Amino acid sequence: MLVLARLRVPPPAVVVAAGAAGIAAALELGRGSLIAAALLIQLKTLLDNADGQLARLTNRTSTLGRYLDSEVDLVVNAALFAALGWRYAHPLVVAAGFVALTSVLSLNFNAARLSRVARAEPAEDPSSSLLLRVVRSAYNAVYAPQDRLAEWLVARRPSLVAPTAVTVLANLGMSSQLAVFGVFLALGHPLGFAWLAIGELAVIALALFQQRASVQETTA
Repeated sequence: MLVLARLRVPPPAVVVAAGAAGIAAALELGRGSLIAAALLIQLKTLLDNADGQLARLTNRTSTLGRYLDSEVDLVVNAALFAALGWRYAHPLVVAAGFVALTSVLSLNFNAARLSRVARAEPAEDPSSSLLLRVVRSAYNAVYAPQDRLAEWLVARRPSLVAPTAVTVLANLGMSSQLAVFGVFLALGHPLGFAWLAIGELAVIALALFQQRASVQETTA
């Protein structure tokens, strides 16, 4: 980290490097090189964690970096699941796994955001560069609906922003998910990760359903 800071590497460059490692992992997965894919995924995770730390260390946090980080994560996840579908020919399982993982990660982010009553979008930068406008538009198209859905859900299930729920969801963040994906790859069962993502979302949905049933019984 200190080396990157001394070299004056801009945090967005680290985000792009993390994305490149993730795309390379997807290519290796599509080729059937599971160990190489697992190692590249861990490299992606390492770089993904480094960019935010670098930005804070060098006081170069930015709206561009925040948008870019979220969008690169989504592109990498889509590429990894596309590679799974290509290699293992289980399109329904893979598609369901991708949707489930995206939903869990959205809940992870929004539960933490809403628990501290923060904004869904980063504050505006003074910059009005074309790149910033493009990534902001992409963020609004992809993530804004997810943020609004999470807000709707939290309004009906306030327990989602309770400290215990936020802590549990924090353990289901991107770094944890990719670490587990790497384990599945190393064990030679990458499709198991899609099933795990589906299971995570099912458990969350079941917990919310049980809470609703308990509330209805209490008010009956």
